[in-house]
Amino acid sequence: MTTHDNGKNAGAGAHAWAATRAAKRFSSLRDLSVTYEGHSEDVVTRPPDISTRGMFINTTRVFPEGAVLNVRFRLAISGREIHSRAEVRYCLPGVGVGVEFIDISQENVQAIEREIELRTEATESNR
Repeated sequence: MTTHDNGKNAGAGAHAWAATRAAKRFSSLRDLSVTYEGHSEDVVTRPPDISTRGMFINTTRVFPEGAVLNVRFRLAISGREIHSRAEVRYCLPGVGVGVEFIDISQENVQAIEREIELRTEATESNR
């Protein structure tokens, strides 16, 4: 599926990706910055959904599958800043893009894991 089909198959790609998720997700980040690699403008975004493998970035900008984005964000609880390159795996035109982290350090993966654990513990203790 590509975004060149005017979104006709976008739902199918997103559904397949969601069905194969191997990691827990959360949506508590601060200071998200996204740039399309090779371009100079920042991409306008809204708070994403994140896991140790990637994230869904809410944006009206359309990117082709395989596009490489540079992402920078701060984890809300720990305050740790994360930098990574991310490859677009699917695009929902007008909604956002699902990306997989590439070139992310093991330390940053572990920081995201800890953040997810802390968010899960906080959510369970509030029940």
